[in-house]
Amino acid sequence: MSDIWPLIPAAIYLLFFFMLVMIALVTLSVTEGDLFPTFEPLQAILKNTEFYDALINTLIFVIIGTPLELIAGLFAALLVYNSFWGKTFIRSVFVIPFAFPGLVIATLLFILFDSQGGFANHLLQGQYSFFPKVIDHDVAWRGNKFLALSVSMLGKVWRDMPISMLIILSGLNSIEPELIDAAKTMGAGFRARLTKIILPLVFPAMTTVLLLRSVEMWKEFIFPYILAGNYPLLGTLIEKLYGFGSEPGEAAVVALILVGLTVLTLILIVEITGRIKRELVNSGVNS
Repeated sequence: MSDIWPLIPAAIYLLFFFMLVMIALVTLSVTEGDLFPTFEPLQAILKNTEFYDALINTLIFVIIGTPLELIAGLFAALLVYNSFWGKTFIRSVFVIPFAFPGLVIATLLFILFDSQGGFANHLLQGQYSFFPKVIDHDVAWRGNKFLALSVSMLGKVWRDMPISMLIILSGLNSIEPELIDAAKTMGAGFRARLTKIILPLVFPAMTTVLLLRSVEMWKEFIFPYILAGNYPLLGTLIEKLYGFGSEPGEAAVVALILVGLTVLTLILIVEITGRIKRELVNSGVNS
């Protein structure tokens, strides 16, 4: 308990403002500017086909993007975990994306993947001697749902990869080197060391990455707003309803749904990772 009490003031502070926001959202979602409760905003959202499109797009973002962030962070962490010449330089390179605001990276990708004159189209059309010609005409990157969401997701994963890498790297650094040395002495190869020692011991850090990155994927705004404006996610739909549609009640309903789905995802991740952890512990004991 003595280790937890310094965190209590911060927890109270965050909980207080979270409750204020939730009360404001609930009030706005059932009043629509009137003094009397109404379910018109909820009914309007349930009849809005754009909401279901945004929900599906966000689900795709979460289901694919969250594991990608974990894999990218794990790969980078394993790469810089080993000792080699230039390790500090490589680690610094991996951290560079986090030094730039998301808006800057999204704008850069907007320019690189411009439908006319963008670097990606020039590259694929063979206008650079070091790359062969792949296409004959410009690709409308932002005019295609799959391409627009893919570019948005890759930009998000690349920008946030350093956070995942640092979290997993902290877990790797907590592993006693004697365990790895003993496994090597007993003839265990890299695959055996990875599956029997490294991954089970770093699993709590991987769980943290999944929890944090899933929240980020659910509430992502900048990259899909800049790069996939015609294919909204829930986050960008809230902005459209509130800022451009002048429908604050409907925007509040979508925000509440977004919060609920985020909390449900966190519960599922905790439950699933808890079962996996128990399986890893049991397999380790049995082996």
